[in-house]
Amino acid sequence: MDQQTPVVEVLRALGAPERADTRVRPEEGGSLALGEDIVLRGMLSNGNDQSAHFKCTSCHNVVREDPVLTSMDPEARLVYAEENDLPFLPGTTLWGAVNRETYYNGDYEKKYGDLVKYARNDLRGAIQLCATECAQGKPLTGREMESVLTYLHTIGLKLSDLPEPEMAVKRVNDELLTKSMDHSPFIASLKKSYATASPATFVLPPENRKTGYPLTDTPDPARGEAIYDRSCMHCHGEQRYSFFLMRDNEEHYRYLSRHFPKYTRYSTYQTVRYGTSPIPGKRAYMPHYTQERMSDLQVEDLRAFLARGSSK
Repeated sequence: MDQQTPVVEVLRALGAPERADTRVRPEEGGSLALGEDIVLRGMLSNGNDQSAHFKCTSCHNVVREDPVLTSMDPEARLVYAEENDLPFLPGTTLWGAVNRETYYNGDYEKKYGDLVKYARNDLRGAIQLCATECAQGKPLTGREMESVLTYLHTIGLKLSDLPEPEMAVKRVNDELLTKSMDHSPFIASLKKSYATASPATFVLPPENRKTGYPLTDTPDPARGEAIYDRSCMHCHGEQRYSFFLMRDNEEHYRYLSRHFPKYTRYSTYQTVRYGTSPIPGKRAYMPHYTQERMSDLQVEDLRAFLARGSSK
């Protein structure tokens, strides 16, 4: 084993049961290239779009987005996004998806109800739920699903991604040389190096939208600008994934700032915490940000940036 060894292969070598939901099944026509087309470009095997509205990267990164693999901290994630020029998105990165053991965690059952039962403990189920409900698109065929899984394995965790990778490699190789027939304690220890689930806590807009969320820290317009650039503009810039156009100018800042304190669907508090719903003729909707994906302070950072920009 070396630093480029996938963690999935390490666990298999240590005797961990191979997961049926992440194991790639032989499918005629399935390929890594097709998986990349679906995930990165939203293109199915017949050349058609999987969704008329979204692709996977509308809501998910495909690279590392958290500096600490065991911490889903949106404050640290925004700093990391700025340092690595990444979008700041509502969905957890697909990087390392094959290493997570549950999906649509926490409060997502409130949104999707019984559909979560088929997705929470099954990566294929999670992918299909995302394709049909989140993306408002077509379900994947067998070869398309296996192609996506093939691609996801290429962006799974490697030993080099774990804390102190040289030590991690040594520990793994030492463990494999032991005479023990039971590596389960070591496997459990290894899994503590990364998150096996991405938590999701739904939160409400502030009770008083005029004063906003009660905070102990002062909102920072500079952080708000980063959120506007890396979150809002990712989808709304040039109407990339949304019919609602946003631009970097005083007019747009003023519009959003004016609606922030209102108790309507146009309030940013409303859209960030509730999202919007697909409606006939406009099935492109906005997914909401959970507490783990955007903190209350960050929402106020965004408000402070818009207020500053609209007063110039």
